[in-house]
Order: sequence, then structure tokens, then C-alpha cells
Amino acid sequence: MRLGADEAGKGPVLGSMFAAAVRVDPAALPDGVGDSKGIAPAERGRLDERIRSIAEAVAVAEVPVARIDDPEADMNTLTVAAQAEALSGVATDGLTGTVDAGDTDAERFGRRVADRVDAAIDLAAEHGADETDPLVGAASIVAKVARDSHVAALADSHGDVGSGYPSDPTTRAFLAGYVEEHGELPDCARTSWSTCDDVLAAARQSALGEF
Repeated sequence: MRLGADEAGKGPVLGSMFAAAVRVDPAALPDGVGDSKGIAPAERGRLDERIRSIAEAVAVAEVPVARIDDPEADMNTLTVAAQAEALSGVATDGLTGTVDAGDTDAERFGRRVADRVDAAIDLAAEHGADETDPLVGAASIVAKVARDSHVAALADSHGDVGSGYPSDPTTRAFLAGYVEEHGELPDCARTSWSTCDDVLAAARQSALGEF
């Protein structure tokens, strides 16, 4: 058995980030496991169910907006903490594994994650590991499905919020419309993101233009 971990939702302006870890025999993984971003949502869901059915253990950790917006936090440290939390849910002493590096220094990232895992494990970190290591690919799929479910729940509460990414016109339109209607950002927004500053500035400018 080996371990793999990855995260999803580091870059969006809306909602939580998720990390997932799996403990599984690589040979048991289904065909098609890989970087979740290149897999259609319905296929991700099917693969998620299959991974969970054959893995010895699967764990997911959530980093909510409040933690992301904490002025004392930074995304590298939050990613380390999330991956370590997920791995702690599946790791046992003596196992080896790979994580997708969330830092420019992959070796440092892997060391930081391993130091925070409850079990004594031998952990490597690689850039792009979700594309090259099937266990990291499996974790990527599980994390992305958790993120997809989270965004769907936001849409149930607020209407169409798009993907949550700053580049998504639907997401930006949702934020602008919410601020126009309520005079503030929604509680699902990462207010520390520059996208939110832009939306608030545009709303103030629009209000000034009315006079």
C-alpha cells in the first residue's frame, strides 16, 4: 500500500479549499485516474465512487473561507496543513507516499507536510504529481469532487455562482450582483482576494456615478 495526497480549490475566490488523501494499492486503481482538472465532472464522480470502494482508506480535509482570510495565514501553509490533515486520516507508520507540491521548493513542501502527519511516513513531493503518480491523481479526483459538491451547495443557497474562480464571468457577475443587492460581500467570498477588492471598488464607483 502507498499514500497519495492533493488539494483542490486553492485559487477560487469563492468557498473552501479541500485536500484528499488515499491509501491504496496502485495496481487496484481504475483506468482513467489522473489530474482531475482534465476529467469531466460526471466521470470524476464515477471515479470517486470507484476509488472509495477499492481504497483501504480515504480522507478529506476542508479549509474554510475564514481560515483562508486569516491575515496570519498564507496559502502555502494552509495547503501543507490541509494535506497533512488528510494524510493523518489514512497514514500508518512505515508507509511511503507522494503529494503534489504546493510550493516552488518541492522538497521543502514534502518535508513540511510529513512533519505534520501523525504517523511516521516516507513522503516525497513533486510538481505535477497528479499527472504522473496514480495515487496523487486519485487523491486529486477525490478532492475535486468534494470541492464540486461544495460549490453545488453554494449554488443551492445563492443561485448560479459559476466555478468560483476569479476568471469566471459568472462568478464575477454573482459577486457584483450580491454586493449591489446587499451592500457587502457574501460570506462564501474570500474577502482577502483582490477580486473582492475589485468588485467593491466597482460598486463604490457605480454608486458615485449615480450622483
